[in-house]
Amino acid sequence: MSSSERALSPTEATDLDPDRRIVTLLGTLIGFDTTSAKSNLAMIDWLETYLAGLGARTERFASDDGRKAGLWATFGPIDRPGIVLSGHTDVVPTAGQSWSGDPYALRQAGQRLTGRGACDMKGFLAVVLALLPELDKSRLAKPLHLSFSYDEEVGIVGVRQMLRRVMARIPRPFGCIVGEATGMNIVIGHKGKRAETVTVRGKAIHSALAPQGVNAIGHAARLITFINGLQAFVRDRCEPDAAFEVPYPTINVGPIRGGQSVATVADFCTFDYEIRGQAGTRFDEIITTVHDHARHHLLPEMHRVSPDCGIDFAFHTDYPAFEIEPDHTLVRLAATLLPDADIGKMSGGTEAGLFAQIADVPTVIIGPGFIEQAHQADEYVELDQLMRCRGFLQGLLQQTVLAQADGATGTALA
Repeated sequence: MSSSERALSPTEATDLDPDRRIVTLLGTLIGFDTTSAKSNLAMIDWLETYLAGLGARTERFASDDGRKAGLWATFGPIDRPGIVLSGHTDVVPTAGQSWSGDPYALRQAGQRLTGRGACDMKGFLAVVLALLPELDKSRLAKPLHLSFSYDEEVGIVGVRQMLRRVMARIPRPFGCIVGEATGMNIVIGHKGKRAETVTVRGKAIHSALAPQGVNAIGHAARLITFINGLQAFVRDRCEPDAAFEVPYPTINVGPIRGGQSVATVADFCTFDYEIRGQAGTRFDEIITTVHDHARHHLLPEMHRVSPDCGIDFAFHTDYPAFEIEPDHTLVRLAATLLPDADIGKMSGGTEAGLFAQIADVPTVIIGPGFIEQAHQADEYVELDQLMRCRGFLQGLLQQTVLAQADGATGTALA
């Protein structure tokens, strides 16, 4: 956000009508350039001030280098189970994309609201923040927790530390909504992912003497061919799940980097590969197969020329598959509040798997906007999606954490 701009305060937000409040708050959030490679602290500073001004108890969770932070906020009592609304603050880069305007300045044309993160996923966060000024805090019979994470886009990293520390000292929440873009449909499962960086160390020599060197690119290519050839092996060793567009685990390789010039045998080559799979995918078995092939079939040949050659593997992404039963109380409540919504699964990953794995919290993924609109130039979200999200969240809070006239909450999820 430029120094000439000023973020919306809680008082100013309260004075706006509800529709305008969402749009204005979305503009505030988009104004913070929270690309994953950059700090998100300016946005966290603003969130902390905004939420505290509305009566929330907040706590920061800094990254190891201190350049980023997650934020956990709670309204209402803290001694009983509550519900979590979760979203990430980071966005993907705009580099190399052709935008028709400033990506970090919200533009509205009719129903369309354009800006980096409008869909993924500052639209959801804006709706959540817009509900808070009109929320009657005195009626909160159970806590409302808000989770704002960092580095979701680079491996679902930042929420892990926050979940471990928060969940060690609060009653386990009875439900969580992760507000990723689903078109306000109800997502009850997604694939998990494991990814590695592979570094092949060869022996450089003039290309006229190529047999006396070890070509790292050539050996990397052989390993890549083997990895790609595992697709059928991976597919056949997992029960297909027709709820996914691709009903079996997938493998992908890229990017690849290596060598200096064609006149020199390459002494290094690196590449990444990933495995995506639903619950039940044998990630460890697949990865062990890759490592064993490198160790038993490629390294001996390389070592015959030079013992200094090697193949190194380093994990860089690891998040679990997610699944909740379609007849779970939280799913049934969401379906009641969104009677026209589809119920299904998505191939991309979210923080839902970590809420389920680390915190053992029943979780559903529901948010405004469509994944086809995310990560693109002129990323956008439709206003009616934001309004539909507002109605859903109002009903959710009414049914779960707000006391009714008789003092009870509407639906027992705990």
